[in-house]
Amino acid sequence: MLVKTFCAAVNGLEATTVTVEVSLTRGVMFHLTGLADTAVRESHDRIVAALQNNGFKFPVADITVNMAPADLRKEGSAYDLPLAIGLLAANGKVDCSMLHEYMLIGELGLDGRLQPVRGALPIAIKARAEKFKGLIVPKQNIREAAVVNNIDVYGVDSIMDVINFFNGSGDLQPTVIDTRKEFYDQQNHFEYDFSDVKGQESVKRALEVAAAGGHNLIMIGPPGSGKSMMAKRLPSILPPLSLSESLETTQIHSVAGKLSRDTSLISQRPFRSPHHTISQVALVGGGQNPQPGEISLAHNGVLFIDELPEISRSVLEVLRQPLEDRRISISRAKYNVEYPCSFMFVASMNPCPCGYYGDPTHHCACTPGQIQRYMNKISGPLLDRIDIQVECSALSYDDLSKAPTGEPSSVIRERVLKARQIQEHRFQGQKGIHSNAQMTERMIHQYAEPDESSLALLRMAMERLKLSARAYNRILKVARTIADLEGSEKVQSQHIAEAVGYRNLDRGDWAERGI
Repeated sequence: MLVKTFCAAVNGLEATTVTVEVSLTRGVMFHLTGLADTAVRESHDRIVAALQNNGFKFPVADITVNMAPADLRKEGSAYDLPLAIGLLAANGKVDCSMLHEYMLIGELGLDGRLQPVRGALPIAIKARAEKFKGLIVPKQNIREAAVVNNIDVYGVDSIMDVINFFNGSGDLQPTVIDTRKEFYDQQNHFEYDFSDVKGQESVKRALEVAAAGGHNLIMIGPPGSGKSMMAKRLPSILPPLSLSESLETTQIHSVAGKLSRDTSLISQRPFRSPHHTISQVALVGGGQNPQPGEISLAHNGVLFIDELPEISRSVLEVLRQPLEDRRISISRAKYNVEYPCSFMFVASMNPCPCGYYGDPTHHCACTPGQIQRYMNKISGPLLDRIDIQVECSALSYDDLSKAPTGEPSSVIRERVLKARQIQEHRFQGQKGIHSNAQMTERMIHQYAEPDESSLALLRMAMERLKLSARAYNRILKVARTIADLEGSEKVQSQHIAEAVGYRNLDRGDWAERGI
């Protein structure tokens, strides 16, 4: 007897429908075809134990299982459920009249219980696109899959629930989630707030400008100056995620297996902070079974790297293309996948190996050569992609004790939102351009061209401060954002002056002076 069940394979963020064909004839052999990896081939042993522990015998027959399309690599344990149901249906234990209407995914435990799998959300999107009536998933995956409307999504505990469902004796009900309500209810709850930050007004201003224009930023200062503390509060002043951004972000975390059981949609911008010992593969993605890296998990959010020079230079250099293209293509011998990675890059670093170069309260033990070598760990092309470079100074006890409570994030966020709305209107119709940081050179000349007096100021600043040529466009982009925060149509001299102040590491004399 020939029976077909349906599931899906996830490649990148896209799912492909997989047809599991099970044929039983006389004999005692088991054949599995269709480019299945080790985890899929091991499903035979899991299915045998699961069926036996639930009162079913594994069919004694010549069994041929084909997973079509046969040239698509099948990886992981999500195929256990469709394989088991197909075998039971071919053996007459499950009614096969409704199998063509449902897609099935799930890993089987030896007791028949279903374990969660990765990629339930993109699979649910594919099931709806392929006009399936419903999708059956492990109960742990139900919330992420049920955000897809116009398809019935069932969460099940064990294989017996699925058998009873197809045989008409079960009482499964589809799960319905009010996606918009849950999404908007959770958007404005932040763990960290800028009201906790005392002092450091210049750095907070730089973070506000970065958030308003989507600019990459690096903070440099001694230990204890609050660099990491302020970086963690950056998501609280960024514009809220749109529903489409949230869905795309949730897909990435679903594929990576990073969603908790209680999560349906990610409603806040991600904040990823990998350790400085991270490898290239962990940062950009890939591996034997392709997975999104930290840059993709930070998509539509913030990637924060503390102690930037401590990261291997070869790892840092792989950031250059994703920062420019906002997508990462991973090509290996066995696969080729693409993940989105549009994120704000925020980094922090000490000014020298000991951390106290230029600090008036601590003695720096580093030689000028050590300081220069430390700074040279960050290449010019990488710095070229960082718009804002700001210095942090450690606060004294008197400054901390007397400083007033800082502005709350909600107030700063209002200013950021107004500036972003101006940019959305400005770039309306421009594909892939949503903020000033994404402007092309042509757009810079169109929207950020300063007047004669501002140009004279910029020329003088570049000559006196020995700014590099690569700083020119970055200054104009940041100046355009500062003008948007003020509601100014034109880029004026005060905007240029503030933007020039954010190019500290480009100054030719940086390593010879104190902070």
